[in-house]
Amino acid sequence: MSLPTDQNSALTHAKRAKSLRGVLLGAAAAASLAVSAGMVLPLAARAEAPVTQGMAAVGPASFADMVDRVKGAVVSVKVTTIDKAEADMGEGPSLPPGMPPLSPDDPLYRFFKRFGGPHGEARPHKGQAQGSGFIISSDGYVVTNNHVVENATDVSVTLDGGKTVSAKVIGTDKKTDLALLKINEAGTYPYVQFSGETPRVGDWVIAVGNPFGLGGTVTAGIVSARGRDIGSGPYDDYLQIDAPVNRGNSGGPTFNTRGDVVGVNTAIFSPSGGSVGIGFAIPSEVAKDVVAALKDKGAVTRGYIGVQIQPVTQDIADSLGLKSTKGALVAQTQPNTPAGKAGIASGDVITAVNGEKVDGPRELSRKIAALGPDATAQLTYIHNGSEKIAAVKLGQLPAEKEARLDAPKARGGRTELAKFGMSLAPASDVPNAGREGAAVADLDPDGVAAQKGLRTGDVILDAGGKPVTGPEDIVAALDTARKDGRSAVLLRVKTGDNTHFLALPTNPS
Repeated sequence: MSLPTDQNSALTHAKRAKSLRGVLLGAAAAASLAVSAGMVLPLAARAEAPVTQGMAAVGPASFADMVDRVKGAVVSVKVTTIDKAEADMGEGPSLPPGMPPLSPDDPLYRFFKRFGGPHGEARPHKGQAQGSGFIISSDGYVVTNNHVVENATDVSVTLDGGKTVSAKVIGTDKKTDLALLKINEAGTYPYVQFSGETPRVGDWVIAVGNPFGLGGTVTAGIVSARGRDIGSGPYDDYLQIDAPVNRGNSGGPTFNTRGDVVGVNTAIFSPSGGSVGIGFAIPSEVAKDVVAALKDKGAVTRGYIGVQIQPVTQDIADSLGLKSTKGALVAQTQPNTPAGKAGIASGDVITAVNGEKVDGPRELSRKIAALGPDATAQLTYIHNGSEKIAAVKLGQLPAEKEARLDAPKARGGRTELAKFGMSLAPASDVPNAGREGAAVADLDPDGVAAQKGLRTGDVILDAGGKPVTGPEDIVAALDTARKDGRSAVLLRVKTGDNTHFLALPTNPS
């Protein structure tokens, strides 16, 4: 079809299009009247009517009325923090022992003034942080992010009208990056509430906050995705929104079109530091439970079963004879924990909690944590190819332990596995590796073993479901797997204080 190229033909084309549009609209109107009168439409007319209606659908003309209702509950949060940093300019630097005094003109003067000597103690100084928040009760409870008020010594809240009042931190939860404050000044404050409905991808959302300290600012967009894991914590389950979110929006609310809070703005993805249309908000269903716990106890207590878990990769599924990669693989069961007492062991795969399927480790962690201490959970798991169910009474999640890797320095007894790109040594010959297993003494970073996840300093505890006492057991497990026609052998590996599984191919290419 050729397009008109001169004014007259263009005008003729436009008139024809307008006439055709009138015919179509008239037909649609007639179809609408026929339906309302109870007439049966021809198939063609019935098919065209929904298309016309869909094309006419538009977004809201304005969010102004909703914003007017909620903006009084959105506040700016300012805090004073204590941090280790540069000392006051009037004081000299902290120098290493035995080092002569430095002149202020010496380039090392400013270096040691800022960082201190190797044994010197950095002097604390006051810093400031700023973010957003929102009031959730008439007596002045305020929700914001943990990272906004972390290490705070003084907290103030600036209300929508410009008045600044002091506040105190009621409780924080680092794992979900949430904090609850309470305004010190008695009064009746405007507030908003969390939504009772889960937003869908494509729903309109409105972010309100205090970007760059400019004061109350409103941006709009849609929910771009749900269930985002951005690696910020063990319970990541973020809403992704495209409403512009910038520095200073942290802790502010994301509303639906009814004015209910569907999320707490927390992070952005930004190569430049400014908004690129990818923001992340803590969903209201997560936030309201955490906030309720902070208000009640000042802290959040979570359920605990006492296992280290990891994803089920396709290689691991093949090694275990599983048909699916769904579930969470138990890398290690801690002794005297709920899971251990219930009989759940390393190598088991947990597939459901209270009958609800588990896609992976993160979902299992969230479900167990949400149930809380002393609850009883029915765990469905696969043990040696058979499905089992265990009733597990949950404990309380203890304080986190920091994992540390002390890389071994092998003294002897190595077994070379050149085609895998690694060298093994008996763990008993390697400092800090323990008495059992085979330690990875050397590793080619481009080799198969490294590509599958092994690291220098790892200790292989089991191979093919059998305990490893030395490197020769790894060689034997690989030979057995090849004879059995298996493409990989499952290894249980200790890295620092953590244990996990990985699958090593029997015939690396």
